[in-house]
Amino acid sequence: MKYTAIRIAGLVGAALLTACAGLPGVDAEPAPPVSANSAVVALVDDARSAVGAGKPDAAGAALERALRIEPRNAALWQELARLRLSQGQYQQAESLAARSNSYAGTDRRLRALNWRLIGDARNQLGDVRGAELAYARADEFER
Repeated sequence: MKYTAIRIAGLVGAALLTACAGLPGVDAEPAPPVSANSAVVALVDDARSAVGAGKPDAAGAALERALRIEPRNAALWQELARLRLSQGQYQQAESLAARSNSYAGTDRRLRALNWRLIGDARNQLGDVRGAELAYARADEFER
């Protein structure tokens, strides 16, 4: 069961990347599994389907429900941050990515993704220097 949930999460990740192609802050790399919890995986799947259908509000609601189940899941916070960035909610995207970093532990890839997203949000807000600092932090985690 656990392996199936992880495998499903990986497939769902690939589906989101296809659905989100061209959205700001969305990477072209496959996302790691978001959770081994089948309810969370189903909610993430719902969110990714909603993004693909052009329903970002429904996607946000599904991700927020998933976060009520797993509030310390750094990958879920990052997913919601990417969604908010794509919706033009730059301050919220930055805050959510920072929250993701607070739970990311030693996951350097996730920390780098969060710092890049923070940089993108700061650029959109006109904070060029803050964006440069965020990108520099991302570079540190990518080494």
